[in-house]
Amino acid sequence: MNQTAVPTVRVQNVRQNCLQRKLYIFGGLALLLLIAAFFSEQLCPYDPYLQDMTLTKAPPSAEHWLGTDRYGRDMLSRVIAGSKTSIFSTLLLVGFVTLLGSSIGIVCAGAGKKVDTVLMRLSDMFLAFPGLVFALAVAAVLGGGVHNAILALAAISWPKYARLARSQTLALQSAAFMQAARMAGSGTLKRIRKHVIPNIAGPILVTAMLDIGTMMMELAGLSFLGLGAKPPIPEWGSMVSDTRNLLPIQPWVTLAPGFAIFLSVTIFNLLGDAVRDYLDPKNRT
Repeated sequence: MNQTAVPTVRVQNVRQNCLQRKLYIFGGLALLLLIAAFFSEQLCPYDPYLQDMTLTKAPPSAEHWLGTDRYGRDMLSRVIAGSKTSIFSTLLLVGFVTLLGSSIGIVCAGAGKKVDTVLMRLSDMFLAFPGLVFALAVAAVLGGGVHNAILALAAISWPKYARLARSQTLALQSAAFMQAARMAGSGTLKRIRKHVIPNIAGPILVTAMLDIGTMMMELAGLSFLGLGAKPPIPEWGSMVSDTRNLLPIQPWVTLAPGFAIFLSVTIFNLLGDAVRDYLDPKNRT
């Protein structure tokens, strides 16, 4: 047996264990964040909508850990309640864009040159505009709101997934197992279900995971500008916007939702990096 093979195997095992540990740690943190958001109503110490004008702009205390806003609402409760809107709206957006863009990309790769040309030129048209500016215009036309903000961001985000799925599918069409499946009489839908989707799912999943943080920031940005969640719905971006003029005198009111955005984006970005490294074939050899 080659003497250098043993150290190489050990290095590979150590690297794989480190990648798994990173994936478990950040996956666990993301799962805790999702659980906390799902049970946010039960975790709130106070009613996030309850106004008490006698406690207006109260500083942090034992009763109100993050103080109160200008309407006397407990900021900790509002931040916790806002996690459900901010996090699950982001996940809904990423899931919708991933399915839509990937489906269009697969259709482009297999439906013929005319359909491919039309859909790819359509994606070029969407990509020609600055992304967030186009999303602002779409959200403004639709009238604002969380659902309209999701649609606006979906309109600018699907071309990336469509191009990725299209390129991956085209690369698979010349593979030997695809030709064998075609010669065996497998129909188009069966080949897509059994061969195309499993083989392109990895890169698309990594892209989606890395997009969660970006989408969360963009949704918060639309809400900050008044084109996302509408008051009194607790949402981190709109909460930062509502309290930004209090930043010089009561910074905790504005920094609380801002820190929640920072923490959530950091966790999901680190999870996306861990998933990418774990699925990278170079780290398995």
